[in-house]
Amino acid sequence: MTNPNLTGKTALVTGAAGGIGLATAIALAKMGARVLVHARNRDKASAAAQQVNAASGSKLAEGVAGDLSVLAQVRGVADDVLKRVGALDILVNNAAIIPPQRTLTPDGLEMQFMVNHLSYFMLANLLLPALRQSAAGRVVNVSSGLHHNGVIEFDNLQGERLYARSMSGPGWGHYSNTKLMNVLFTNELARRLAASGEHTTANSLHPGVVATSLTRAYGPIFNWVYSKFVANPEKGARTSIYIASSPDVNGVNGEYFGDCKIEPQNPIAKDLDVARRLWDVSVKASGVDFPVPEIAAVR
Repeated sequence: MTNPNLTGKTALVTGAAGGIGLATAIALAKMGARVLVHARNRDKASAAAQQVNAASGSKLAEGVAGDLSVLAQVRGVADDVLKRVGALDILVNNAAIIPPQRTLTPDGLEMQFMVNHLSYFMLANLLLPALRQSAAGRVVNVSSGLHHNGVIEFDNLQGERLYARSMSGPGWGHYSNTKLMNVLFTNELARRLAASGEHTTANSLHPGVVATSLTRAYGPIFNWVYSKFVANPEKGARTSIYIASSPDVNGVNGEYFGDCKIEPQNPIAKDLDVARRLWDVSVKASGVDFPVPEIAAVR
């Protein structure tokens, strides 16, 4: 199948210094898009943008820097993007972490809740003015099949009383919870976009089990063994690339994909009351909300 032509389109990919994010950025650049390549700091962002240009033959990739564990820096990323672009056609929220121990951000938020969920929430809403300038903006939220194992406990959203564990080790249970938050947030954003008459759509996805730097905190031996049994980042990026670029996804909104097709979601992700409550908690934690005067009309 011929790749879509994204000439004249602009995309932002977060967590693109390596892994799935970098593979996604390279693929979109090969299709002709101007890609804003996000990484934690300027050096990493600049290096990643250079790598995207070299691998794709493009000269349009640019670095965007900001630590997504810091509220002010997430806002800084959004401000930087809004200054650089008129329209943003594609936002790929890809950045994620799995710390083995419960860790707080400088703002006092739990690290996975902040990076894996709240940064997605903030960037999508803060960048909506630019997404609205696109004929058909797309928000692509990278979740995980582990969202099926997730739970939403509003007295434990940030691991306050239990930093959830699983058979895979400390942190992975809470990771599953944040990945469920991704799908809940995507569905609620999609509902609000549709109710407001927006052309922008929002979808989430499972990239597959992929060898990336996501597990770097678990040490070199774990990561070497892990890499022998999972897919490479290029394969893992296929569904992100598909949702971001394929004409087949035109108008598709509020769906969860795996292997480039719509798949069933955790039933919790379809619970409107849970989604709205998570949205309200996210607004309170971030100070960011859906940026339209008619917000009351879509509740």
